[in-house]
Amino acid sequence: MKSALLFDLDGTLLDSDAQHLRAFQRVFAARGIRLDKQEYDARILGADDEAIARSFLPGLTPAERAATLDAKEASYREHLTGLEPTAGVGALLDYAEANDLSCAVVTNAPRANVDKALDAIGLGARLPLRVVAGEVERAKPDPLPYLTALRRLGADAARSLAFEDSLSGVRSALGAGLCVVGLTTTLDAATLIGAGAAIAVADFTDPRIFALIERRRASPRENA
Repeated sequence: MKSALLFDLDGTLLDSDAQHLRAFQRVFAARGIRLDKQEYDARILGADDEAIARSFLPGLTPAERAATLDAKEASYREHLTGLEPTAGVGALLDYAEANDLSCAVVTNAPRANVDKALDAIGLGARLPLRVVAGEVERAKPDPLPYLTALRRLGADAARSLAFEDSLSGVRSALGAGLCVVGLTTTLDAATLIGAGAAIAVADFTDPRIFALIERRRASPRENA
């Protein structure tokens, strides 16, 4: 079976957490909810919409919850500017193409956000396979999103890697049998390693990534 590189989006392929935080703040403020970065990191980062609604919007009807979160996503897309891909991702995708490694994006973000963000950082055409929230039965931290990506690519988890920046994402990837590279966009290296990441890196230029890929491809059983 094939090897694959599976990428989370926000905080992994691009650092968009500040834009997401501001979008939540704009929409939540209209409902009298104050949100700071510490709460965002603890209660929203990596969570799906259902979990966020339970945590912050318990008094609203299901329709009101959905409308509030839809408004947040629309606000995020409206103000989406100045994004750059995480350093080294272009070279990693070149390496993947040269070595017959399949790639996909696996994210709890809605498709409209994913499509716009990838186009904004110039990766839309390079990462056409996207497993997104709302299109699978269960979101991260459940392993189903990663299992879905592996199935669609015909890839073997024991020969593949996931790149994640959140605890829910790390848990999801590990549950699917993947080796995880943690991005220290929000969480520190010790936290990511403690959650099960094999290594923690600042960006995709870290040479340990390529060494880890080669180990996974060469000896999947040993490194599973």
